[in-house]
Amino acid sequence: MLASGAQAQSALNDILSGGVLKVGTTGDWNPMTMKDPATDSYRGYDIDVMTELAKDLEVEVEFVPTDWKTLVNGIVAGKYHMTGSASISPSRMKVAGYSDPYIAVQILPFTTSDKSANYDGWDTINKPEVKVSTTLGTSFEMMVREWFPDADIKVVEAPARGYQEVIAGRADVFITSNIEGATLKEKFPQVTEIPVETPRAPTPIAMMLPQNDQVWINYVNNWVALKSSKGFFTDLAAKWGF
Repeated sequence: MLASGAQAQSALNDILSGGVLKVGTTGDWNPMTMKDPATDSYRGYDIDVMTELAKDLEVEVEFVPTDWKTLVNGIVAGKYHMTGSASISPSRMKVAGYSDPYIAVQILPFTTSDKSANYDGWDTINKPEVKVSTTLGTSFEMMVREWFPDADIKVVEAPARGYQEVIAGRADVFITSNIEGATLKEKFPQVTEIPVETPRAPTPIAMMLPQNDQVWINYVNNWVALKSSKGFFTDLAAKWGF
């Protein structure tokens, strides 16, 4: 187990002395982090970010499998030094620290083309006859419960995903970021965006870090600033299509 942020030694010391940067990642957020079961390897925007960070630290990177409902717990328990990209939320900030953000997302609703005529705004989703699917432990689950209290909410547990329920016809609507939504529309032609007045919940995205480890947080923040100034994150977003 890694040294917790409450201990005197920073995660930075642990990484440099051990030669390994341990990163918690879910492997189920396209195009951010995707796990290939056949090779047990990861690829995606996040994976490129963490590989670059490890390169600059002159250490190896180890991706630690986790899921959304235990992502924060892994940081608190010291199972990894940091997470990949995660939305910044007040509930997570109570127990985990964050790097400075480097991208932002906004949330949109999606359905399938055979049902698209049924919806033309956020209010048309919030009805008892509409089944909205979401994944347990994600920020999307909290949003679904808040935004659609009158809808029939179906929560699935990772590795299942809310969008899969809609594609399979077991649910009607899911919400996700504009980043993942664009990828899903390209991969699944039947997925279509529901027209809404405005997207919701514009959210900065950052890495989660041990809350009390200011030495490690400072290092990562300065690294983010340095890479941003060189266009690293802009170039990487273009590579992954957002």
